[in-house]
Amino acid sequence: MKAQKPRVIPVFELSSDLQYMGGITMAMIPRPSLFGWDKIDAASDLERLRLVLSVLTDEPFMRFLERCRGRGRNDYPVRPMWNALVAGIVYRHASAASLLLELRRNRELLQVCGFDPLRGSDAAPSDDAFGRFLSVVVGHRSWVQEMVDGLIERLSKHLPDLGRRVAVDSKAIASFGRPVVEERKRQRRDGRRDVDADFGKKTYKGVRGDGSSWDKVFTWFGYKLHLLVDSRYELPLAFQVTPASKADVTRLLPLVEDLEARHPSVAKRVEELSADKAYDTRDANESLYEEHGIKPVIDTRTLWKEEKTRPLLTERPDSFVYDERGQVSCVCPKTGEMRDLAFSGFEKDRGTLKYRCPAAAYGYECAGRAECEALADVGEFGRTLRVPLDLDRRIFTPIARTSRKWEKAYARRTSVERVNSRIDRVLGFELHFIRGQAKMEARVGLALLVLLAMALGRIEADQADLMRSFVAPVRRAA
Repeated sequence: MKAQKPRVIPVFELSSDLQYMGGITMAMIPRPSLFGWDKIDAASDLERLRLVLSVLTDEPFMRFLERCRGRGRNDYPVRPMWNALVAGIVYRHASAASLLLELRRNRELLQVCGFDPLRGSDAAPSDDAFGRFLSVVVGHRSWVQEMVDGLIERLSKHLPDLGRRVAVDSKAIASFGRPVVEERKRQRRDGRRDVDADFGKKTYKGVRGDGSSWDKVFTWFGYKLHLLVDSRYELPLAFQVTPASKADVTRLLPLVEDLEARHPSVAKRVEELSADKAYDTRDANESLYEEHGIKPVIDTRTLWKEEKTRPLLTERPDSFVYDERGQVSCVCPKTGEMRDLAFSGFEKDRGTLKYRCPAAAYGYECAGRAECEALADVGEFGRTLRVPLDLDRRIFTPIARTSRKWEKAYARRTSVERVNSRIDRVLGFELHFIRGQAKMEARVGLALLVLLAMALGRIEADQADLMRSFVAPVRRAA
């Protein structure tokens, strides 16, 4: 009987085990389809960069940089270099080396930035060329501030209530450099040491469930980013970069004044400003309201060490007291019981907070009510007490601290914390290689520029609900 020839099985029909056992070590790649998801994902990812670049008003800056270059070598044109710098922030590159590596391998990104893709990997700028370009941008970072201002003005036209309610806070940014002893700060700057940064400290305190207190001290070497943001849209309106030791309260009024100088139309909309207790001072509260027309919503520090309450009216025999939280109470002349007065609103023309007798407001019996009402005129709604703001500007504010309105306004302060979180995790400040205040100011300005450009681009692309998103795909409006 004639032996049959063994059937030859094509490689693509063999299982992975058979291929391995048969000595085939190459991984078999299926034939690409005409409809590849990788192309769609890459296009969608690049669309976010196009969205940011499309709204930037960077033409004056580009012309300025081109004039600075003059007739020098133009191997890497200014405009593609600038687009690549913006791309590094959009795609969260921690360093210039990481960005340049991506440009050398990603031809689509290279082309979107404006480099000639026909030159291959040589089209991407060298490390030295890109470093020199970064130095030029840092030296002329005022142009970045002007572009930020332009985006805020354009956003204010799309968002009529932008700036109505704002929040202020600071953010710690550690320096990549090491601390330098004082005598070495006078040496020549070489880019390796950070002679501008210093040490900052923040202390967090609280009370445990069992009543014991706790505190946590956080220290860092670097800088502080002071931010004033819109608490509804979570968009920055003013910012400053200082060494880490600069106190938060010293930057509160300068931020407000900076907003008034750069964006007077937005500053006129501001009605209230919320901040934590680091900004708690009498002068800040008074200046915000009297000079800028802004109602301060700032938490109070605990400065009264021994006394829990203070008398409200020292020149009269009325038994009214208040505490450091701004709660006004009455002491019954018969029983000595203390009751919180009922808040009835703020009288702007008088500059006073209005309170009512709790017995008259809530309808319960009070043994000393008749004796109390005999000391003053009593209206239709019982005895009324007016507390002037000037009694203690640190404690008494146009929005009473004990009111529900104050609680809602103070809760909006968390908006600036969410902006700080995006600056860390999305805009690249959680891991960076920045040394020196000039570089830090430029990098912060570029980060906020991209944040505002993304928000404006989303709005103009009919995606206002995604104005704070850096990862959602872009869907162009019809």
